[in-house]
Amino acid sequence: MEAMEQWKDQLEQLKSQLEPWKNQLEQWLHQAIEYLNQIPPTQLYAAVAVLLISTLLLLSFRFFKCTKSNTIVLTGLSGSGKTVLFYQLRDGSSHQGTVTSMEPNEGTFVLNSESNKKGKTKPVHLVDVPGHSRLQPKLDEFLPQAAGIVFVVDALEFLPNCRLASEYLYDILTKASVVKKKIPVLICCNKTDKVTAHTKEFIRKQMEKEIDKLRVSRSAISAADISNDFDLGVPGEAFAFSQCRNKVTVTEASGLTGEVAQVEQFIRELVKP
Repeated sequence: MEAMEQWKDQLEQLKSQLEPWKNQLEQWLHQAIEYLNQIPPTQLYAAVAVLLISTLLLLSFRFFKCTKSNTIVLTGLSGSGKTVLFYQLRDGSSHQGTVTSMEPNEGTFVLNSESNKKGKTKPVHLVDVPGHSRLQPKLDEFLPQAAGIVFVVDALEFLPNCRLASEYLYDILTKASVVKKKIPVLICCNKTDKVTAHTKEFIRKQMEKEIDKLRVSRSAISAADISNDFDLGVPGEAFAFSQCRNKVTVTEASGLTGEVAQVEQFIRELVKP
């Protein structure tokens, strides 16, 4: 009974201590209501609208950050070595040389070079789009969700395929889904382990020249026949990849020998661990 009386006394003391705070809160609440009553309804509605819009924008921004794409698209002409590169990035194997794919190879995995790393590493969604001309439209299915594009070029057999590769790359660089989102593009000069392979500098210059020719020839076509969404380059100047709205870089690699470090670095800059 004595303990109960002590507890009641402590409760009463606490209540008396909180009483001033209660009165202060009631006073603040009363002042806030009076202040709101003095504000014209139009201003009050505008303030509420601004608050709601700001909250929605903040939530949208947070959602966008949380759902940033981890998709990397591999593309290029048939025979350039895309599929070998895909397997090399996935499990470190070349699958015994050239592999011709007629359907997209697709997988979500941790890059092979990072498979032994401790801690959390964000998986990459890698898509190898077939390079056959009849299947290139499949690329449009994956571009809207891409964080980056790896355009694979056969550095060994480059010259015979230079024009076709440049046309394909031109179409990619002028697509609205690529330009508006400023999707970075890596031109990967594959098979550079071979002695007779062309260097990345040579390939870059030749492709810039071909794309410059394409700009001229396609601008001469009537507007109704032009299928490209955006124009490339600066009018009156020779074309260079540095003029593109999205970042375009060139690197060397070899899917067969596993020299893919630069490709992995490109991917990891876009798909953070």
